[in-house]
Amino acid sequence: LFLATLTYDTLRFEYEDFPETKEPVWILGRKYSVFTEKEEILLDVTSRLWFTYRKNFPAIGGTGPTSDTGWGCMLRCGQMIFAQALVCRHLGRDWRWIKGKRQMDNYFNVLNAFIDKKDSYYSIHQIAQMGVGEGKSIGQWYGPNTVAQVLKKLATFDTWSSLAVHIAMDNTVVMEEIRRLCQSNFPCAGAATCPSVESAVLYNGYPEEAGLRDRLSLWKPLVLLIPLRLGLTEINEAYIETLKHCFMMPQSLGVIGGKPNSAHYFIGYVGEELIYLDPHTTQPAVEPSEGGCLPDESFHCQHPPCRMSIAELDPSIAVGFFCNTEEDFNNWCQQIKKLSHVRGALPMFELVERQPTHFSNPDVLNLTPDSSDADRLERFFDSEDEDFEILSL
Repeated sequence: LFLATLTYDTLRFEYEDFPETKEPVWILGRKYSVFTEKEEILLDVTSRLWFTYRKNFPAIGGTGPTSDTGWGCMLRCGQMIFAQALVCRHLGRDWRWIKGKRQMDNYFNVLNAFIDKKDSYYSIHQIAQMGVGEGKSIGQWYGPNTVAQVLKKLATFDTWSSLAVHIAMDNTVVMEEIRRLCQSNFPCAGAATCPSVESAVLYNGYPEEAGLRDRLSLWKPLVLLIPLRLGLTEINEAYIETLKHCFMMPQSLGVIGGKPNSAHYFIGYVGEELIYLDPHTTQPAVEPSEGGCLPDESFHCQHPPCRMSIAELDPSIAVGFFCNTEEDFNNWCQQIKKLSHVRGALPMFELVERQPTHFSNPDVLNLTPDSSDADRLERFFDSEDEDFEILSL
């Protein structure tokens, strides 16, 4: 709770820099050297959207909380992992935020989707109120699976991004289900169908001619979230190497989870330490200015990121991946299959072509999974995470 009362200016002096190590630093699929690329590492981290506790925003539901301090950390982590998907979708993985540099319109469009007001696609207001349908009252702490389910529902209203969001149930990723979800019978809508003059130079991080090809494709960009439990009360060491490899994949969106007393957004690792963005800083709510632009510095972590031992990670997590094209998805599948041959790396989930016969029928096109599946997984994650969720308050 002490962390929740710190201000951003206090925090920026609290964190130590990266250790001087020969170990590579991995940030969301990018490999860096501390000795020769420290500035590039910090620029990459700073460019991620950083969502923290906020205070004095419009009351949730009109009469509810005006701050999420003490209960919104997992909701903020969900915002961060989904914001990374939108950045990859609309700006590209190579995009960087530089203080004082004017950003393209699509950057502000992404940021505005998360602002603390009721009509933003992925605001704390929308997440908290949509969570009521998942059995969570406003102000109640979420587990990784709950926030993933809520974000999936909210994404259906985001026609600008036109994402296919799939949550892999029962530790199993079914390739056939994902292809059915992503292979639409119409060209990809929203996103950059009619790009502004300023953003026309880039389309999802690629030259405009690539954008024209993508617009005619029949693959909706995929956000894949996989809720997992990697042990009972602490992470099973056998999963650590596999978890590390997830951060090495170019499709990586990172991991949401945490320690027994707080939720974090994990974006990489160095050696035996995870690198993460911490939402436990209370900042004032930000009001958009006319024209949709925002004072955006408080949405970027400008101090060295936090680190913690992988062994301290709570076993309940959700891993995220973004596949912009079908080729990206096929490449991801090949990497996952290769992981099963890595010595000392126990697979965290199973990748199968078709749904096993013991599964219930898929419901990939509806807003929510089959209720029996959702209830069963929610009981698994929430009941077994009871200590984790209570301590996280």
